[in-house]
Amino acid sequence: MFVERAEIGEATSQERRNAAQSDSRVLGRVVQCDGARALLAAFAGDDAASQGLWTVGRMVSINLGTIRTVGLVYRIEAPVHQWIENGDNPISVHVELIGEVRDAPDGKPVFDRGITTYPHIGAISHRIRARDLQAVYDLAGRHALTIGKLSQDETIDARIAIDDVLNRHFAVVGTTGVGKSTAVSLLLRKAIEARPDLRVLILDPHNEFSAAFPDRSIRVSTQTLDLPFWLFRLEELVEVLFRGREPVAEEVDLLRDLIPHAKQLYRNPHSGGLVRRSSDASGITVDTPVPYRIADVLKIIDERIGLLETKNDRPTYRSLRIRIDAAVADPRYRFMFGSRLIEDNIHETIGKIFRIPHEGRPITCFEMAGLPSEVVNSVCSVLARLAFDIAIGSHGKLKLLVMCEEAHRYMPSDPKLGFAPTRHALSRIAKEGRKYGCYLGIVTQRPGELDPTVLSQCSTVFAMRLANEMDQEIVRSAIADSSASTLSFLSSMGQREAIAFGEGVATTMRMKFEFMAPALLPGATNADAADEPADHGEVDLVSLVQNLRSFARPAPSTATGVGAPVDVQRQAGERQPNIEPQPGDRPRRRFDDDDTVRRLYE
Repeated sequence: MFVERAEIGEATSQERRNAAQSDSRVLGRVVQCDGARALLAAFAGDDAASQGLWTVGRMVSINLGTIRTVGLVYRIEAPVHQWIENGDNPISVHVELIGEVRDAPDGKPVFDRGITTYPHIGAISHRIRARDLQAVYDLAGRHALTIGKLSQDETIDARIAIDDVLNRHFAVVGTTGVGKSTAVSLLLRKAIEARPDLRVLILDPHNEFSAAFPDRSIRVSTQTLDLPFWLFRLEELVEVLFRGREPVAEEVDLLRDLIPHAKQLYRNPHSGGLVRRSSDASGITVDTPVPYRIADVLKIIDERIGLLETKNDRPTYRSLRIRIDAAVADPRYRFMFGSRLIEDNIHETIGKIFRIPHEGRPITCFEMAGLPSEVVNSVCSVLARLAFDIAIGSHGKLKLLVMCEEAHRYMPSDPKLGFAPTRHALSRIAKEGRKYGCYLGIVTQRPGELDPTVLSQCSTVFAMRLANEMDQEIVRSAIADSSASTLSFLSSMGQREAIAFGEGVATTMRMKFEFMAPALLPGATNADAADEPADHGEVDLVSLVQNLRSFARPAPSTATGVGAPVDVQRQAGERQPNIEPQPGDRPRRRFDDDDTVRRLYE
C-alpha cells in the first residue's frame, strides 16, 4: 500500500523531513511523468477522504532528496470506478508540476519556477510543508501587499507585488455577481496606501465606486463635468455630432476646414472681415487642443453659404449647420457646449479629472450612467487620450492608473463594434503606457468579447468564477503562464475567490480576497442622497418624466459663447446664429433680437 492514513494534527511529523521520518506523511508514489505533469498512485480510505488528503486544487510535494518538486492536484479518479467501504481504495492523482523547493545554506526553503530534475518512477509524494508552501508564494523582497488568504491554507497570506501589478497592467475577470467590483475596490485601496503618488481614474458605467472611497475620491458626473468641446479631436467630435451613425464624408471635410479658422478667430477676434479659405493656420490644426467658439463655426458657414463659388456646396453646409445646432441645443450635451466652457479652462479640467494636485483624494470616479449613450465612446476616448498625453508630458512624475469597468464596451473583440479612437487610445496605454507611468486596469465579465490583444498586455490577471467556456478559453490563450489544468477551477469558485497569475504573483495561486466592511462596498450607498432624509413615500412620476426628457432651464451666465444671452455675446463681438429647423421638428421662428431669446429661455 502506497499511503497510510495520517493524523493531520501532528504538525511535528509533517514538518520533519529526514531518513527516519514516519511513513504516515507518504501520500503516494509517482507512476508516470512527462514534461509538465505527473501521475501518482495512492490509496484512499474513509478516514483519508474525511481528512481531505486528496483534493483538487491542493499542492503536494514530491521528495527527490535535496529537491522537493511542487505539484498542483487538478484531477483525481478511482481507476476501477468503485468504492470499498471500510477499506483502502486505489486512486490515481493527476498533478501539474509547478516548480522546485531547495533549502538555502541558512536552512530557509527557496522556491524556483520550472523543473530541473523530474520525478522518477517510485518517487514519494508528501503533503507539502507549511514552510515550503510559504516559500512557493514568497515574492523575494519585492514590494508586496496582502490582499487575502490562500484557499488551500487560510493561515498563509495571499500577497502580490504591487509595483509589477501596476507597471505591467492587470485585469479582473469574472461573471456577474462574483465580487469583481469588491475586489477592484480592495486592490485600489491597498494600492493608493502603498503608492501615495498614484492617481486613479475609474471609468464607472454604473455610478457605484464613489461609495467605496468616500474619503479618498471625488465624483465627476453630468452635473459636475466640464469637458469642453474643443478638447475633442475631429473624429471624436464627429461621433458626437452624428450620434453614433455613419458620418457624411463631405460634412467631415468641411469641419476639418472650418475648425482651424474658428480657432484663429478666437486667437485674433479683431481680424474682422470675411474668413476665407487659407492654407496658413499658424501651426493650428483641427486637433490642436485650443479653444474656439461654435458661434464662429456657424458664422463661417453662414458667410460661405452666401458665396456664389460655394453654390454647389450649400446643401452640405446647411446640413452640417443643422447638425451642429441640434447638438448645441440638446441640454444633455451641456457638459460640452455650456457657455462657461468657451474660455481656456484646460488647466482646471485636467487638474480636476486627473487630481493634480490630488489634495488627499487621488481617485476620480467618472460616473457615466448619466451621459447620453451616443457620447460615451467619445468621452472615454478623450479621457484615455489625455491620460496618456499628460503622463508623457510629466516625464514620469505623474503615475496614473486608468480603470476600465465593463472594458468590453470600449475594446470589443469585433473591430466592427465599438469606437475606433477609444480602442486606439486604450490600446496605446496598454502597449506603451508603462514606459511613461500610465497604467491600465481592465474589469470585465465577458473576456471573450474583449480585444485579446489588450488582455494579453495585462501581465497580472485575477480570474474569478467564469461559467462561459469561450471566456475561459480566452483567459487561457491570452496568458502564457497559465495552463488548462490551472484554470480548470474557474467555473466552480466561490464568492470573493480568484485565481491570480502573472508577473504580480510569485506563482499561480488560488486565493480569497479580504472581507470588506459593507459600508465600503461599491454601490453600498447612494452618494447623491447620503445627506438627504430617507423618503419611503410614492415615487414622483412628474420628476421622472422630466428627467427622461433631459430638459432643464439654463442657469444665468455672464460668460460668452453659445448659451449666453445675446447682449453678452454681442459685447464679445459675436452674432447669435439663426437656428435652422430640423427635420421632424415643429416650425419655429428665427430669432435675432434680445426679447425673443429671453422668451426662449423663460
